[in-house]
Amino acid sequence: MRVRLMNDVDMKGKTVVFREDLNVPVKDGRITSDKRIRAAIPSLKYALDRGAAVIVLSHLGRPEEGVFSAEDSLAPVAARLGELLDSPVPLVRDYLDGVDARPGRCVLCENVRFLKGEKKNSPELAAKLAALGDIYVMDAFATAHRAQASTEGAIRAARTACAGLLMAAELDAVTRILHEPARPLLAIIGGSKVSTKLEVLENLSRRVDQLIVGGGIANTFLKAAGFEVGTSLYEPDLLEASARIMADAAARGASIPLPVDVVTSKRLASDSVAEVRAVDAVRPDEMILDIGPKTAADFARRISEAGTVVWNGPVGAFEIDSFGNGTKVVAEAVATTGAYTVVGGGDSIAALEKYGCSDKANYISTAGGAFLEVLEGKTLPAVAALEARADS
Repeated sequence: MRVRLMNDVDMKGKTVVFREDLNVPVKDGRITSDKRIRAAIPSLKYALDRGAAVIVLSHLGRPEEGVFSAEDSLAPVAARLGELLDSPVPLVRDYLDGVDARPGRCVLCENVRFLKGEKKNSPELAAKLAALGDIYVMDAFATAHRAQASTEGAIRAARTACAGLLMAAELDAVTRILHEPARPLLAIIGGSKVSTKLEVLENLSRRVDQLIVGGGIANTFLKAAGFEVGTSLYEPDLLEASARIMADAAARGASIPLPVDVVTSKRLASDSVAEVRAVDAVRPDEMILDIGPKTAADFARRISEAGTVVWNGPVGAFEIDSFGNGTKVVAEAVATTGAYTVVGGGDSIAALEKYGCSDKANYISTAGGAFLEVLEGKTLPAVAALEARADS
């Protein structure tokens, strides 16, 4: 994919509008995790250091469109942004008719989802947002899958549009996974349900050399392969789809290695007894809650031999230590492999953090739904808009 990058644009003396994803968790007026704010800082500093006047747009939460809500105000974000930039960042509530932005300074505009027409991608609103500055920078990959006024419409309406540093890093990671992977390409897809990741599984099964499935997804695949899974979570109506994915992968020479041993228990609780069973020895009153040690070792070997690894979703109920060894082994393998590694999804990132591996992956995507849609093979509206504006 070919897009214009912000570091290819002269920003000196210009007013630059950034669409960032500053949708952070806020409780009782306090930010509980500022990861997304910190992720935006390099792009903002790049423009500020070059003498640009910076205007930042973002959403927060899911307010009623057209109605101000103190609960969804970006006020806490403005305060934290000012701390990270070491300069006060004013929050502007009424900004569609223009913002007093000065070179070397940053201004944050109030929640774009307070604006009527944002979600429906109103051309009039998109034009007003684009007109706030000379350059429009899309840096919010996490919202790139939504065709909204601030994420897609404004890119097309802007005088100059380009991708921010964070957006560019996400696009580079996507390209290296799906279009230019070092082989073997291995994907690890975990989660509770096949239904939530069916398109991801189908797309990746046509691209990867190996596809590891975990969690409730693996249970459905095991059942489709003829194994009994006791009281485990699985989806009976997706057994046929799971069998088809395995057959299609095998037909093109790819593999979907299923667990040879599993960790079971009669209930999912911190005080429940965990048992290691061969995959064909799961009892009727037991549920599968993790992969077993032999399977974990096999998966770790495959990860170590891969050229590219993408990981989205744990392979067990790692929140409880008794059922976390499989995910721990996967996290450590991802952290130590010589492969190019990309990790996405809140649970996978939490697993990296829990096991002290959060600084070891080559790229960690916090893009959530957008990351999954890319793995599904979809073209994201904001990316399409940037591609359309690459030469204009």
